[in-house]
Amino acid sequence: MTPHTGTVSSEVRAEDLEQYRRELTGYCYRMLGSVFDADDAVQETMVRAWRGIDGFEGRSAVRSWLYRIATNVCLDTLRGRQRRASPIDMGPSRAAASFTGATLPEHTWVQPIPDDRVLPDNGDPAELAETKETIRLAFVTALQYLPARQRAVLILREVLRWQAAEVADLLGTSVASVNSALQRARATMSARGTDAPVAEVVSGDQRALLARYVDAFERYDITSLVSLLHDEAVMTMPPFDFWLRGPDEMSRFFLGPGIVCRDSRLVAIEANGCAAFGSYKQHADGGRRPWAIQVIEVSGDRIIGHHNFVGSALFAAFGLPDRLP
Repeated sequence: MTPHTGTVSSEVRAEDLEQYRRELTGYCYRMLGSVFDADDAVQETMVRAWRGIDGFEGRSAVRSWLYRIATNVCLDTLRGRQRRASPIDMGPSRAAASFTGATLPEHTWVQPIPDDRVLPDNGDPAELAETKETIRLAFVTALQYLPARQRAVLILREVLRWQAAEVADLLGTSVASVNSALQRARATMSARGTDAPVAEVVSGDQRALLARYVDAFERYDITSLVSLLHDEAVMTMPPFDFWLRGPDEMSRFFLGPGIVCRDSRLVAIEANGCAAFGSYKQHADGGRRPWAIQVIEVSGDRIIGHHNFVGSALFAAFGLPDRLP
């Protein structure tokens, strides 16, 4: 990832600010855990920057100036707010038969984000793979456990590769304070480690696996579908306060409460560094309407994560249509 470097003159134009929108969106998403909150934070950053442009004297890079504003916006947003989580954080896995349809508000959950909103268009493949790791759902969810300033320190130091002195200047604190915050943040993140399989950047063989998944899901061949799952695969379904572990329980769910997904169609997208799909459910008018954004995590030759973000609100963020014929 490109380190923070360089200075510019005081003549800043709108395009000088806009060129940083994508990376700022990635930063704010990691801080806030929501694509909508990230968009709002970046827009507020741009507004504050433009309003304060006369006071910008070019003594630092435009990039660091914008990150200072974005950090303050995120810290303001997080003040007094409940952290976002995944269903896995809310309690143990359940049996499919215990599903009640109970939901929690949108602000409870970490949301997915389209890859093209945060990843560079043209990057070194190794750097791109590394960046994908830092927008995984599990990583972003773990970040939400950190106090807000520790979260900012860890993202700036470990993800964006800023120097401790740069982070200290941005936060108005000392290098020793930054290093201490980073040490505490690392300890918290390490404590949230798991022995479960880790999602991988999708390879050619795994694309064939995903093609088999799409075929099985659209035919609603649950026997074939669950044969693609890892023994420890998990399925989450925000806003439902409920999650499942293992092919047997997932099979029971698909053939029980999940039967409403029969005859759905999937549209391929990319989210959080993973393969993803917009799932469209059959509608009474003969077409199909948005039902859920699926984020599919793969490890080796099996699916390890089947994360369904139920509802139509996210479809526009992914550039998906509001119906299929």
